[in-house]
Parts: sequence; C-alpha cells; structure tokens
Amino acid sequence: MEIENREVLILGGSGLVGVAVARELIAHAPARIVVCGLTRADADPAVAALMAERLKDRSREEILADPTARASLLDDLFGELTEQVVTRSALGALLLRRRPDIVIDCVSTATAFAYQNVFESAASLRRAASETAGSGAGASLEAVERHLATLYMPQLIRHVQIALDAMRRAGTSLYLKIGTAGTGGMGLNIPFTHSEERPSRTLLAKSGVAGAQTLLLYLMARTPGAPAVKEIKPTAAISWKRIGYGEVRRRDGPIRVYDATTPVSLERVVEDAGDPPWRETGDTLRGVFLDAGENGLFSAYEFETLTALGLMEFITPEEIAADSVREIIGHPTGKDVVAALDAATAGPTYRAGVMRGAVLERMSILEAECGGRAVAYEMLGPPRLSKLLFEAELLARLFADLRAVAALDSDATAAAAAAWIEAEPDLRTRILSIGLPILLPDGRHVLRGPQIRVVPAEGQAADDPRVIDNGWVDLRPANWRKWCDRARAIVEAVEREPGPDAGSRSDIAPEHRRLEVRPGALVAWIFRYEDRGERMKR
Repeated sequence: MEIENREVLILGGSGLVGVAVARELIAHAPARIVVCGLTRADADPAVAALMAERLKDRSREEILADPTARASLLDDLFGELTEQVVTRSALGALLLRRRPDIVIDCVSTATAFAYQNVFESAASLRRAASETAGSGAGASLEAVERHLATLYMPQLIRHVQIALDAMRRAGTSLYLKIGTAGTGGMGLNIPFTHSEERPSRTLLAKSGVAGAQTLLLYLMARTPGAPAVKEIKPTAAISWKRIGYGEVRRRDGPIRVYDATTPVSLERVVEDAGDPPWRETGDTLRGVFLDAGENGLFSAYEFETLTALGLMEFITPEEIAADSVREIIGHPTGKDVVAALDAATAGPTYRAGVMRGAVLERMSILEAECGGRAVAYEMLGPPRLSKLLFEAELLARLFADLRAVAALDSDATAAAAAAWIEAEPDLRTRILSIGLPILLPDGRHVLRGPQIRVVPAEGQAADDPRVIDNGWVDLRPANWRKWCDRARAIVEAVEREPGPDAGSRSDIAPEHRRLEVRPGALVAWIFRYEDRGERMKR
C-alpha cells in the first residue's frame, strides 16, 4: 500500500528496530509517524504528545501489590472482551485515539509475557499453599491473583483481541509485526540462557509465546474486516545501536562496584546472616560497550561470542527495517511468516469437495433406512449450532420450501412447532438429551433435561437473549419471525444473483438455488453471512 500521506504508528518505536523502521519510512513521506515507547522517557526524544495511560506507566510490581489494580487487571484478562476492556487498555485507547492507517509493532511481546516467569510464580504459590496447609487457611487471595497475572496465554489472547478490535474500529489498513523466534534462530541446544538450565524454561516459554502469537496473527489475517497482517521474524541477534565508553547501566540503574572484604567458608557462601563479606566502593562499573538496544549492553568479548559464525550470528536493524517497508509497499521479500504459513498449510481440497457429496448422500440413505434424522449430537459446538439445527429441522417438517418459510405466520408457526415437539417424543428427547432446553411459545415455560449447556451467568436473567440465542431451542413467535427474515434474505439473494449460465462469479450453493429447507445448509448460511463467520482463504 501507499505510505505517502498515511499515518503510521510504531509500537516500540523508541527501540532498536523501531528507530530504524521510522528512519526508513521518512523517505516515503508519511503524513505522520507516531512513535510509542515503553515509558515516556523512552518516547520523548521522538514524540512529545503521548499521554499517560491508566496502568501503563506503573511498574508491574506496583500493579500486583495494589489489590484494586490487581483485580482490575485480572478482570480485563479473564473477563469478556467488552467496550470498557478495549478502551481501558493502553493499546486499545492509543489505536482508537490515533486511528493509524499502518501499525508497525516492534514490541517484543513474547519477551514481556514470558519473562514474568510463571515457573517461579508457580513455585511461590505452592510454597504458600504448603505453609498454610496445616492451618487450613490455604494460599492467600493475593498469592493466587499474582500467579494468575503471570499466565501467558490469557495475556496474549487478550492482547491480540484488543489489537484486532481496536484496529477494525480505527480503520487500520495494515498491521506489521516484528516478531521473534525466542532463541535468535538457534535450537534447543542454545548455550545463551538466563539460568543454569540449558535451555532455560523461561527462554522456551518465550519461544512458545512467540509461536502462539504467530498463529494468532495467522488467524487475524483470515478474519473479515481485519487489516492486512504480516510478520517478519528475525532469527539472529539484532545489533547494534551504538558503541561507547562509560557507565554500564541496566534498566534498573547502573551496576554498582563491590569488593570482597574477607573470605568465607564454602559451607556458608550463600548465607545472609551477619555482616556481609563485601563492601560497596561507591563507584559504578565503566567500560567500552556495544548497545544492543532492548537486549542491553555487551562487552566486546560478549558480542564476539554471541555473533560468532555457527552461534547466534546477527542481523542489523536496518535490514529488518528495509524488509518491513518493502512488505508494506507490496514488494514481497519472502520474509513474511504469515504469508509463508498461508503457502505451507494444507487447506480444503477438490477431492474432499467431491467426497462431501458422497458422504451426505450415504448418510441420507442410511437415515431413511433406519428411520428418523439425528439432527445434532452437540459435539461439534457451539450449542448455538445445535439450537439452530433443531429449529431449522422444525421448519423442514412444517414447510415445503424456503419461499413458504419466507411467508410464514409467526404465531401459527409457534403453535405448530410446539405441537410437533409434544407429538414427537424422538425429536423432543433428542433435544433435551444433549443439554438444550426448549423455550415454549408463551416465553414463560421451559422443557429441560438433567443438563443445560448454556446457563445464565451469575446475575443474568434466564430470558436474557444472549442465553437463549446461544443454546436454547426457542419456539416463541419472535424467533420464527427471525427465521422468516432469514428465509426472505436467502430467496432474495438467489433471485438477485446470476446462475451458472452467467459464469462463475456467484457461489450460492445448489440447495439454496433449489430453495430447499435443509437444516445444515440453512445454518451454514447463518454462520457465513449473519454471524460473519465466512472463511477468507483456502
């Protein structure tokens, strides 16, 4: 797509790759480049207009130590994706405020999630539970909530959901992720770890989260209304930002210089009791360093080891930026892993399409021989599928074709459907036995079995439309009016669209062209068009 006169938002734009991408974009004359950093201090050199967000500028420990903030975080992670969740999110609010045409995400999302260290959190929770086991008190609410806040998948899923929802509403045209393999392209034998384990569980968690994010982006790219989605995944160390001499600093401050004051016995080397056998000199560590951006500062020897031939080696941020901009403007680089997955995954086939007809024909013959149609077993899901199939089955028994359904009288249909349910124990028991209640036409009485698949949430009314629509067979007149509207829409689509004589542009199924009342075909139409669940790619 064109970059000129477009607004580009760079997440992680103050980092090593983000700065290189911004520099590469300038030549294409965008209307505006918005640089977003982790903190205001990171972003201020490039942008002066980022406003503080609700929890974004507080440290993770501050949030987890505050019961109200911690509860709010968990509500956002584990609750439904609501309007409030999106707008409370720093990412969602930023996207909705800026409404960028292009989003380039240079944040190392997998690192941020994985380095919360769920393994240490789990061990801490188990210790807390063990210490209180004798008293019967159990682990504290804070301990449980702290652990829940370290689980990677809920955080990643919610992150992707918020990004997609906000970008769709903002009208974003393209989303490009600079991802990671987690190990710099090395295997499980990677010698560079953050612990004595080789490789560390935390490092493997980072790779796992990175892979999960790629698959979620693959699904995002197959979602109607989503922006075009691409991911470039560097598989080498990314370096470098600058070379200098001076104070060696980590994110939490300079490395202070200490000296030993007295030897200690091997047996007591890890004890903390008594006076420490060291002293602080008052100096900070200084030396020549290579600034590797988010990865920190390396000595010459560390950089030499890391990038040696046969080890992690390295790639420059400018090369990543060049590939990014080429992908944005539509020049394939062969480095987009979403496109690679599209090409490498095995989708629907011609043979399977031909065999589908044979399957349906044989099952229809067998049902005729055995007597009765099964309709649904509630193993495919969601319960809404089974609910719609049984309602469509009632229509198939009551009406000759879709034109008749499109002209139905809702009150008469409700009465006739209720009579079928009462007179046909096989149909009735099939519905109730798989966990679907039957809401009778008066809207006040229900037939039910021992299990109900879709139950009201705490505080939710039993007649809430979300409950009934998601898994109750609804015999009320209002529901049959919905089916009347659906049938009318199908009939109008068939009459409006040209048939095969006019070419291949329309893919309306033959059963729809014949206006048959086939439950499977009707529900497929609802899922494809009414629920906007249509497949984009094959």
